Amino acid sequence: MTEVSTVTKSPSSRRETTGLVLLFGAMYFVQGIAEPTEGLIAQPVRSLLKSWGYSAAGIAGFGALLALPWSLKPLYGLLTDFVPINGTRRRSYLLLTSAASVLGLACLYFIPVPVGAYRQLLFLLLVPTVGVAFSDVVVDALMVEKGQPRGLTGLLQSVQWAAMYGGSILAGLVGGYLSQHGHQQEGFLMCAVTSFATLLLAWFYVKETPQAAKKGRLGLATKELAAAARKPAVLAAAAFLFLWSFNPFSMSVLYLHMTKQLAISEQFYGFTISLLSVGAIVGSLAYGTYCRRVPMSRLIHLAIAAGVLSTLAYCGVTGKTSAAIISVIVGFTYLTGSMVQFDLAARACPVAAAGTTFAMLMALSNLSLSMSTALGGWLYDDWSAKWGATTAFNSLVIAGALSTCACWLLVPLLNSAIKSDA
Repeated sequence: MTEVSTVTKSPSSRRETTGLVLLFGAMYFVQGIAEPTEGLIAQPVRSLLKSWGYSAAGIAGFGALLALPWSLKPLYGLLTDFVPINGTRRRSYLLLTSAASVLGLACLYFIPVPVGAYRQLLFLLLVPTVGVAFSDVVVDALMVEKGQPRGLTGLLQSVQWAAMYGGSILAGLVGGYLSQHGHQQEGFLMCAVTSFATLLLAWFYVKETPQAAKKGRLGLATKELAAAARKPAVLAAAAFLFLWSFNPFSMSVLYLHMTKQLAISEQFYGFTISLLSVGAIVGSLAYGTYCRRVPMSRLIHLAIAAGVLSTLAYCGVTGKTSAAIISVIVGFTYLTGSMVQFDLAARACPVAAAGTTFAMLMALSNLSLSMSTALGGWLYDDWSAKWGATTAFNSLVIAGALSTCACWLLVPLLNSAIKSDA
């Protein structure tokens, strides 16, 4: 899991590094706005479902199903790694998936979904979700290819996530306004226009030399991938990512508790999402400054502690002021823990199968998140009926923190994998 830095101080090297930072930052900024499950339209969709009379379980279940395309990332990785289009593995797929996102979101705007059409809304939203998830895999593969040989994975990921949460600041403010004033439909058009920016970035700035197709390349690459999947570092990282992400306390539960039980307006809830994004930006940029100076064995402990703190903090949400302060704290702590995970996964990936291996690790994390989100929504409804909404909310917070604490059971396994792969 070692990563050798080949970065030099030559002007050409600095220009290349700056170019990579700008490209990946711009793509993730767009994703922070246009991603359907947590971007600009996330709150408007939740508010739409709430206005249709759906409970926490229904809204959380919708979010879990909508997030499933993120669990298919290994399939996208196989395609972008081993099935080139017109000789390119990255550029062509970025163009196709970005176009699919634009078309899917535009259809949602120009063909409004009837009131109560839960399944139709879900089906139509799956198209841009697949497009964004596939694009994310391609961008991650580019990040590993360009960053790992230069020792830049931590830096590039800190910039990417800072940029994505920069987009989320705008998404939270606009999403809250649209939800408050019943203009959810306009959010689809805004995201369609924003997704078009990814199409332009891929067209003009993603350069890739066409390669002739090679016989047996898929078979050889499959063997490399199978070998990578057997590496202790990859297996240990997979187990850690799955367990860290399994947290029944979800944003759907938080949204319903704040807007219904605490009577916080839709617009102010959107503002708290923007504040969370501010904290996340600080956390991701801070990680870029110390990630190469601190041993991964220590960063793993940091990730677990940050995850526990980011969940427990919500026990203190009682009104607007506490919600605003805690959102900033949670943004910082949650992204600190997340950045360690992403860096751990990137360092474990073999470059030859970067897209697929990284996607496989992230898919496990996303699948765990989807499963725990659905479980959390059901538990919130069930416990609310038994003990009241406030007790149910606090109980879910504690359950989420305890599930993250369980990650410490994997620390010996991770440390052993790090040493054996060094």
